[in-house]
Amino acid sequence: MQSFNFKKLTSDAATAFNRAVQYTEEKLGSAEKTELDAQFENLSERADKTKIWTEKILKQTESVLQPNPNIRLEEFVYNKLEKLDPSVKRPAEKETNHEILGVSLVGAGYDIGPGTAYGTALIKCGETEQRIGHAEKECMHKVHSHFLIPLRTFLDGDMKTIQKERKILETKRLDLDACKNRLRKAKSQESHTNAEAELRIAQSDFDRQTEITKLLLEGVSSAHANHLRCLNDYVEAEMFYYGRSYEMMQSLQKDLSSSVLANPGINMTQLYPDIPNNTMSSNGAAARKARVLYDYDAANSRELSLLADEVIMVVDTVAEGEWVVVERGAQRGRVPLTYMEFIN
Repeated sequence: MQSFNFKKLTSDAATAFNRAVQYTEEKLGSAEKTELDAQFENLSERADKTKIWTEKILKQTESVLQPNPNIRLEEFVYNKLEKLDPSVKRPAEKETNHEILGVSLVGAGYDIGPGTAYGTALIKCGETEQRIGHAEKECMHKVHSHFLIPLRTFLDGDMKTIQKERKILETKRLDLDACKNRLRKAKSQESHTNAEAELRIAQSDFDRQTEITKLLLEGVSSAHANHLRCLNDYVEAEMFYYGRSYEMMQSLQKDLSSSVLANPGINMTQLYPDIPNNTMSSNGAAARKARVLYDYDAANSRELSLLADEVIMVVDTVAEGEWVVVERGAQRGRVPLTYMEFIN
């Protein structure tokens, strides 16, 4: 048994030495190298590009979902610990920045006074920010499960297998070229016969490993198709999140606008403090430009008919909260606030 192990160890050492010699001579240009066909090389290049860009996409997506590098490091450590010991428990999920802001706004609203207009507005803003934070968490979970995990599984599974088989193929290629080199240098008939036998075995091993590696490389096409589906899931998750956020903020903006305009103690200068001092209406009041969103036909003499895409001046608000007073040249009248889009 000891003799067998010693012989195997000696054989392995000799093989490793021959590979090292062959590799060195190839680098020095004194030995020939078996080249793989163009199709195989193209498949290998595609696999390399897929690996590099998948790693970059994975890293950058994680940065988008969690900008804080310390928290990303913490999650990375827990991922590793969970693989070693599934019983490891993660800490409670951290609040998003929207949720933290929401808590502060709600707290400020109740402290200032929920019965006041400002306090009520703070509470409404805070509750909306918290709902946006919940939607953000849902989006993060979907992106993690439907996009990040499949990409990471591909890198840790299929791609590692491909890399492993390519390394084996390279060793088989070195063995093959070393056998070819020994055959060329053989001087006696016996050494020539032995070199030919070794070459046939090495050629067979190399061809078999080439086919195995080629099949794995061709499988990258299936990985691309799967990644495309994952990318679609990612876009859908982002679309749903931003769509829900837009709807919530739009509803909040309408609610706050109604509350602000319903307060007779607020004028246009207070509502839009960034308006330049020299932007004035014909009667000297602060005004702001707005674009008409839809055609509007005046219902009475106090209102003003407008056409879509007109640019007019909003000069005053009405106590009802849903109307503003606008000017167009020498004409003046009321129109619904919802027909206006203020221009910054």
